[in-house]
Amino acid sequence: MKPVSPLSPSQLRRRTLRRIAWLCALLVLLIAALSAYLRLSKAGLGCAPWPQCYGQALRQQQHGIGASGADAQGVALARLAHRVVASVVLVLVIVLALSAITARPLQRDEAALSIGLLALALFLAMLGLRTGASRLPAVAIGNLLGGFAMLALSTRLALAGTAARAPRPALSRAAALTLGAVAIQVVLGGLVSASFAHLSCSSLQDCARTAAQQGWPWSALNPWREPVFEAAAQMPIHPDGALAQLVHRAWAPVVLLAALPTAWLAWRHGARGSAIALLVLLSLQLAAGLWLLTPVLPLTAALLHNLLAALLATLLACLL
Repeated sequence: MKPVSPLSPSQLRRRTLRRIAWLCALLVLLIAALSAYLRLSKAGLGCAPWPQCYGQALRQQQHGIGASGADAQGVALARLAHRVVASVVLVLVIVLALSAITARPLQRDEAALSIGLLALALFLAMLGLRTGASRLPAVAIGNLLGGFAMLALSTRLALAGTAARAPRPALSRAAALTLGAVAIQVVLGGLVSASFAHLSCSSLQDCARTAAQQGWPWSALNPWREPVFEAAAQMPIHPDGALAQLVHRAWAPVVLLAALPTAWLAWRHGARGSAIALLVLLSLQLAAGLWLLTPVLPLTAALLHNLLAALLATLLACLL
């Protein structure tokens, strides 16, 4: 048996960096799941009695009524786990950044990814100071996009230098286009969730009819606008949320039309595993979206919808 040659210090450092990056990616995915659970539970998905309980926390705050302790106890453990895991991730990201920028010879790709990862971690840490008390959809959208970007950068850093590949400009352009479409859909989904628009309409036709009746209130798509429920309404319905629902649902075919050619190009360029994974994620995301169209609005479906979007964005980022 031929003896295995020991790794050089540079190879050992890069292997350690990749392992830390993989750990960071897994923890960021866990943070994304916990964050989605906290956000959706706060909105009222999965509450009882449904749908009267949906959005009650925000309605009470808008009427000057404090949240009950019993409501807060259900998510206390998830909030604690979120803070602990986020702190661990911040430490790991600092280690990654220091390791990458002090390496000799300097690996520019690793250094850029690590610095970008650190900038995102610090941004999310600052945003987290406002997340608990804020009612603005912009804060939830910032958390969504920042978390997804951290997952993508961590994964790309973990894969950096594993294997050289030929340039694939056509695939990279298609992946970038699809990633942009997915990012827009994530923003729209975050707007629907954070503006309590789930009960604003029931179908695409209903959303279009309701939005038309209200004069197409495009200001409802402003993420810096706090959703307000009508004081006299018995049901927790945000009247302007129908337009956000309509745009979110109408944009889904755009994402699909952009993703299918990307999967085909990935298959043509030899990235067949990525092509299959892309098609599987699209199919699962479509199934989760249809699941969310049921009147009950299951919390499990919403969480799955969030995680699949994170994995889809990460896969596309790795195809760039």
